[in-house]
Amino acid sequence: MTAPPLNVVEHGSGVPLVALHGFPVDHRLMSGCLEPLFEAHEPIRRIYADLPGLGASSGDGVSSTRDVLERVDAFLDEVVGDEPFLLVGESYGGYLSRALAQRRRDQVIGLALVCPSVVADAAARTLPERAVRRPDAGLIARLDPAEAADFTDLAVIESQVVLERFRADVAPGLAAGDPAAIARIRADYALDEPIERGTPFTAPTLIVAGRQDSVVGYRDQWRLVEHYPTATFAVLDVAGHNLQFERPALFGALMRDWLDRVADEPAD
Repeated sequence: MTAPPLNVVEHGSGVPLVALHGFPVDHRLMSGCLEPLFEAHEPIRRIYADLPGLGASSGDGVSSTRDVLERVDAFLDEVVGDEPFLLVGESYGGYLSRALAQRRRDQVIGLALVCPSVVADAAARTLPERAVRRPDAGLIARLDPAEAADFTDLAVIESQVVLERFRADVAPGLAAGDPAAIARIRADYALDEPIERGTPFTAPTLIVAGRQDSVVGYRDQWRLVEHYPTATFAVLDVAGHNLQFERPALFGALMRDWLDRVADEPAD
């Protein structure tokens, strides 16, 4: 039986850039932070997909991260074929992107990992103490209790600007998706083999972590460095699991540097 298609939003044309969001949100997490970085006519085709069971993508036939990975791998065959492409993954999307870069190392010409999940088992992660570096008790007190709980669950900066980004990029995805599929994936979250194996991945890479990220941490990410010998590795202070909109200027500068490094890479 043919797998249901993924919901996709695209912008621009040119070299494909595929962006994979975290769990359990949707494509808006990625389009919200990446689209402001591109000029109107920049020759990059940005492809934002809702992962299976999340956002507006069906979760039929998906019972594990392995199923999600296979579905996304097939999706790449459909949208980029055998073209070279850029790959960006955040959190769970970073977990998938690491595996896809290994499978498609001759195709992926640049890899960016934002707060990537490295250790699938949450209980085995090395995490910092939960910390709010820029609190605003008055702002939180004015929020609906349910919204306040969702926002403060991850916020390291409690400000109106960060709240508006949360409302635009995170909250809609949290409210969407297939609860049954989400539960199935959550129950079988880990891939069943090591991701980084064999020769190192040598295309230009960016790994960005939040110093106060209490979801995936920052220390486990350092394990990746030797597998990516051309990686820029950055740990941002005053930044948690949503560092892309808590520290947008620095995030944007690092992403633009990565894109420049990809563009300047010598042809084989």
